[in-house]
Amino acid sequence: MATLRAALRLGCADPKALTAMVALVLVGAAPPLGVAWFTKLLFDEVGRGRSASPSTATWYAVAIAALGALAAIANRLSGYFTTALQHAITIAAEVRLYRKLNSFLGLGPFEQPALRDRLALAQQAADQTPYVVVMFAVNVAQNVLTVGGFAAILTSLWPPAGLLLLAVAVPEFLIQLRLSRRAARAVEDSAGLFRARFLFQTVLTDLRAAREVRLYHLGRFFHDRLTGAVRAAARIELAAARHATAVQTCWALAGVAATLAATVVAVNAAVRGRLSLGDLTLLLAALAAAHSGLAGIAGQLGEAGTAMRLFRHYVAVLDTPADLADGTRPAPPLRSAIRFEDVWFRYDEDGPWILRGVDLTIEAGEAVGLVGLNGAGKSTLVKLLCRFYDPDRGRITWDGVDLRELRVETLRRRMGAVFQDFMCYDLTAAENVGIGRLPHTPEQVEEAATRAEIHDRLRALPHGYDTLLSRTFADQDGEPGVTLSGGQWQRVALARSLMRADADLLVLDEPSSGLDADAETRVHDSLARIRHGRTGLLISHRLSTLRDARRIVVLDGGRVIESGAHDELMTADGEYARLFRLQAGGYQLAAS
Repeated sequence: MATLRAALRLGCADPKALTAMVALVLVGAAPPLGVAWFTKLLFDEVGRGRSASPSTATWYAVAIAALGALAAIANRLSGYFTTALQHAITIAAEVRLYRKLNSFLGLGPFEQPALRDRLALAQQAADQTPYVVVMFAVNVAQNVLTVGGFAAILTSLWPPAGLLLLAVAVPEFLIQLRLSRRAARAVEDSAGLFRARFLFQTVLTDLRAAREVRLYHLGRFFHDRLTGAVRAAARIELAAARHATAVQTCWALAGVAATLAATVVAVNAAVRGRLSLGDLTLLLAALAAAHSGLAGIAGQLGEAGTAMRLFRHYVAVLDTPADLADGTRPAPPLRSAIRFEDVWFRYDEDGPWILRGVDLTIEAGEAVGLVGLNGAGKSTLVKLLCRFYDPDRGRITWDGVDLRELRVETLRRRMGAVFQDFMCYDLTAAENVGIGRLPHTPEQVEEAATRAEIHDRLRALPHGYDTLLSRTFADQDGEPGVTLSGGQWQRVALARSLMRADADLLVLDEPSSGLDADAETRVHDSLARIRHGRTGLLISHRLSTLRDARRIVVLDGGRVIESGAHDELMTADGEYARLFRLQAGGYQLAAS
């Protein structure tokens, strides 16, 4: 019932359109009855031969035409309001669904394949189910009026007709409900395959993937994966469709047999004079209309049943509990330190530990460099610091307060970050930078871009900062947008993080990996000025870029194994010294 109530609430997204549609649909239920009745009268009048009244017959014909016109007008108008209602339902469903997704505070839900499959089903159901349920209710109301009227006519002309209709309709309703469960199960079973199809479609059409796809001749490979996923999904759904077709065909033949039997009885009654020609015409029309109406209700019942089963996924997504509990205290400016206290973390309950008892203090205003081999836990530590996840054991404090006690929104507003896998948005240059702080002014955007050493490049674009940084969409002139180099994109991402110039903490994960030596030097000089008086956490595989950090922390296997200034760590001759000499030796070999 909760699922049905949720669907009906969405179905009422536009009450005015719904009211108009219902009124017009119900108005459209009357003309078929009137047409059938006046057709009977017309046939009876014409059947009187020379004693028939031409004027009376003409009026009957005019009434039939007028009722047909009324039905046509009501149908056209209801079609418009139906479209308006469908758009309103889609918008309302999307708003609620993505509001829920935006309410997840961390990254955990987005890394669960089961939730992503459920989300795909939820998106499909959100667009279809409320509309299907509303239309089912409205059409049932219309058909009840129409079928009820014809059933009354049939019963008056031939009393066993009502029992015949029930004998055909009730089993068909039960059959459609059973088939709807199988159809929904087929859609659920193929959800992962359709998501895979979307992935391979993206790979084959995405500009960023196009280079490798062509260089390594991967087009056929991904095309085969794409068609394989489509074929596998088609096999699942076609199996359900074959079963439904076989069952529905057999039952349709049973319905035809019942209708044929009733027709034979009616024709014999007319031949023997127990029914007039008009009575026979009315009975046959009523029988066909009643059977068609009941079959329509049964078919819509099957569609509604399938839609409701899939709509459970939409409701389940909306009812998904929060991944992280938000705190209640606003995050104050950082005055003392950020501390990791015996922090343990792993992504899966049964997976390996990524961080193992990390103890780390980052003093306010201190620049700390973070070093370690791939997989040492550097990026995971940053994710915990940004509170995308919570530690499994231990805690992280902000001036002595556990991050879990602070409101996430206020905590993140005190941070600026450039992630190693930063985003390149299909937006204008100004938007790509400016979304680092909303709202913003053009002056703030240009100032951040200047600090990131990308202002001159963006200003020189065809439309300056209004240039679209995308080859996927067209710009304001209908021309493809402009694409930047990898290093330029990195500077745009850096500028985005610098929009929060007043942030207490700057997290820079490989901020210069795509820059040339000259740009890297300028950017690091700029960052040093920006970080002055602020706390910084710097992650880089280029150890030379961390030499000016007040303290360098070395992670290995999820543990802090060294901590100190560059000269101290070199004197200690541990892991940091080994890594630094390896890199320095590589540069010396390259120079020689």
